[in-house]
Amino acid sequence: MNMVRARLSGPTGLLVLALLIGALGGLGAVAFRYLIEGFTLLFTGHSEYGGAGHQDNPLVPGLGIWFIVLAPIVGGLLYGPLVDRFAKEARGHGVPEVMYAVSRKGGRIRPRVAFVKSLASALCIGSGGSVGREGPIVQIGSALGSALGLVTAAAAPRMRLLVACGAAAGISATFNAPIAGVFFALEVILRDFETNSFGAVAVASVTASVIGRAAFGSDAFLTVPEVGVGPVSGYPLYLLLGLFAALVGVAFIRFLYGMEDRADRLWTFSDAWRPAAGGVALGLLLLALPEMYGVGYPALEGAIDGKYAIGFLLLMMAGKLLATSLTLSIGGSGGVFAPSLFMGAMLGAAFGAAAESIAPGIAGPAAAYGLIGMGAVFAATARAPMTAVLIIFELTGDYKIILPLMLAVVVATALSGRLSPGSIYTLKLKRRGIDLDLGHARRPVETIPVPDAPAVAEAPEGAAR
Repeated sequence: MNMVRARLSGPTGLLVLALLIGALGGLGAVAFRYLIEGFTLLFTGHSEYGGAGHQDNPLVPGLGIWFIVLAPIVGGLLYGPLVDRFAKEARGHGVPEVMYAVSRKGGRIRPRVAFVKSLASALCIGSGGSVGREGPIVQIGSALGSALGLVTAAAAPRMRLLVACGAAAGISATFNAPIAGVFFALEVILRDFETNSFGAVAVASVTASVIGRAAFGSDAFLTVPEVGVGPVSGYPLYLLLGLFAALVGVAFIRFLYGMEDRADRLWTFSDAWRPAAGGVALGLLLLALPEMYGVGYPALEGAIDGKYAIGFLLLMMAGKLLATSLTLSIGGSGGVFAPSLFMGAMLGAAFGAAAESIAPGIAGPAAAYGLIGMGAVFAATARAPMTAVLIIFELTGDYKIILPLMLAVVVATALSGRLSPGSIYTLKLKRRGIDLDLGHARRPVETIPVPDAPAVAEAPEGAAR
């Protein structure tokens, strides 16, 4: 065993480990997706629910559409005690816990988190929780990477890198977006772009993408039409969309944590039963707006395809903000990546439809605004502009969309940074008194005051600084 560990400690060993983590992360993403579909079928009688509005559950025909009120309650009764008993860190959207493990715990994540998170999040989403599957698979992949690091007795720097490999694998296999997976791991999890990190993370991401494509095909995770972006004279409209996206992203951040604070004040009993109790409110919301059930990709595709009126698009955007915040504030387990894309699609499609009617000769197609709105709102909430640009580019495969997408994303990121003290990920940790920026490693030269720089440069080697 010691000989194997020694061989894996070098650069070649790192690539072998990255390849293995990519394979495990890809298989984990495939299994997690099937698990969600299985629970969704169990709770609703359909593999996807919400895209067609109200549908009865054929497994319980006597309940009619009222089964949708019971589904979140039953799901909460199952995953609430599971999380509370075995892995409390599996509660919530997952990415902040991974960021904390990388920054403060040397990349150590309990191996059981992978199992508990996958089961709890699949139950939550399958029973109606209006959250995404990307955050959970990031935590699952990261836990697998950490477990492999523990087995091979990896040092802290390598352990953190293996965790990032797992995160990249999860994003890559889930979205079929290997480039975005790499940049998510570097931009959000590791928060650096060192060359050594890039190689290992890229190997893991590509490996996971190959496995994801073998299971689900080579198509992107959403089916979107080919779109143009309109004339250059219409580019200021994309800047305006970026401003609106920043406001929506900041509203999402504030509303989410505001609801969590309110729920904490109202609920004074065991956290094990909090999801079931809060499931009553979630079920009533789903009864009123069934498009909010689960991840919501069918409704998102419908918005990009132009199937909804402007008023209903704005209603679904507000409904997703409320449904996701409610799901997480009652103790649900799921991600915020997909909800931010959902809200961005609704905002962008509504904005595009309005622009087409007001300035038909200048505005681009509504679908283009929907896609760019997805990237802009995600960038505003996560403060990850490169990941936002790349994931929309990989989704469309259309280079023409890059320029207006970059404009909207940059504006949304910059304005969001002025309006909110942290991203939707870092703010969760700041609320616990953990500021990742304070512990973020900087090069020594960055800590030297400018007036002292000449003296430091002239100091003899080895002198005290």
